[in-house]
Amino acid sequence: MLGWRSDVLVRPAKAGDASPLVKVFAESWRGAYAGVIPQKNLDGIIQRRTKAWWTAAIRGGDGLLVVEHAGAIAGYATYGAARGRGRQQGEIYELYIAPIYQGVGLGEHLFEACRARLDGRGLRGLVVWALAENAAASDFYWRRGGRPFNTIREGFGNTQLEKVGFCWA
Repeated sequence: MLGWRSDVLVRPAKAGDASPLVKVFAESWRGAYAGVIPQKNLDGIIQRRTKAWWTAAIRGGDGLLVVEHAGAIAGYATYGAARGRGRQQGEIYELYIAPIYQGVGLGEHLFEACRARLDGRGLRGLVVWALAENAAASDFYWRRGGRPFNTIREGFGNTQLEKVGFCWA
């Protein structure tokens, strides 16, 4: 984990974060999936994550963290109980950093905060799924100690894409 930095804060999302999350989501998904997910499907996914959607997600309780850099929302993560029936009890559902903040360690701060909160809930083991074509995500999880354990296919319109499951004991 990165050392303490005074310009980085990981915290639960709050109501005022909805608008910045719309922007972070759109930028990070376009950066990660342009040319991978068919454009029409990608645009639809982004358009559905409105300010109202984020406001409802924030009101829904815990399981949504943001990372701030110098006071600006730079990324977010969602986490909770694993959705699958494997040995891993915890899951990080989404972890995204806006492209301008990638590569400076903010993702690591966010990842470790999610792990700590899952551990605090008594959820042992962790799983994260990433599209196989998202090499940056796969590399990130590999460097964090995750190892591929399974693959599945997910449909985006008429396109089937492979997802890789990474797990931690």
